[in-house]
Amino acid sequence: MSPAPNNPKDEPEIVHTPHRFVVVEGPIGVGKTSLARRLAASFGSDLVLEQGDENPFLERFYKNPRAAAFQTQLYFLFQRARQMQELRQQDLFQRVRVADYLLEKDRLFARLTLDEEELGLYEQVYARLAIDAPVPDLVVYLQSPVDVLLERIARRGIQYEQQIERRYLERLTEAYARFFLEWDASPVLIVNAAEIDHVGSEQDYTGLLAEIVRARKGRHYFNPMKSLV
Repeated sequence: MSPAPNNPKDEPEIVHTPHRFVVVEGPIGVGKTSLARRLAASFGSDLVLEQGDENPFLERFYKNPRAAAFQTQLYFLFQRARQMQELRQQDLFQRVRVADYLLEKDRLFARLTLDEEELGLYEQVYARLAIDAPVPDLVVYLQSPVDVLLERIARRGIQYEQQIERRYLERLTEAYARFFLEWDASPVLIVNAAEIDHVGSEQDYTGLLAEIVRARKGRHYFNPMKSLV
């Protein structure tokens, strides 16, 4: 006997998107991983996460950035390079992929955290890896003020993240802003994420999802009003 068909009400409605590879980016605490998870569910797509909690040096970095920056950065580089290599070997046109990081941001963090000698060695390693990462069809860049990031970091309660200094977040948000000011490898949707809750508010998420599906060539901006629901 064939199994009974699933109740259509139990299955999430799959949203059609013209994008085959969508990347969500932004500074720590802005909500990129939670948005990537929701997008993957909406698109019925594969999900690629950077898995920062697997980095054994990350907690040491937040306790003492100068002492553990190089090890932390190399671990992330090798991890991300491996994931992008696996992604490149797959058929990107067969399924939609959603990722919560852009490989190029690895250099952004390296330039922010490493000293001159470490950065020189890092660049040599990066060049030797010869990473052929797939180019996303769309990058969703989430922005929020530092005060909002600190509040969200405190609220999600990951212990080692509570040691992140305000000045580090300020430098990071500035670095992201400069990075995406010059980014032209793919279309970018720049989102003011400070006034929306794409996890807890269905209205906020639906509005953002529509903008993501609609975004095509060039640079786009989404500056929603705070949800009243």
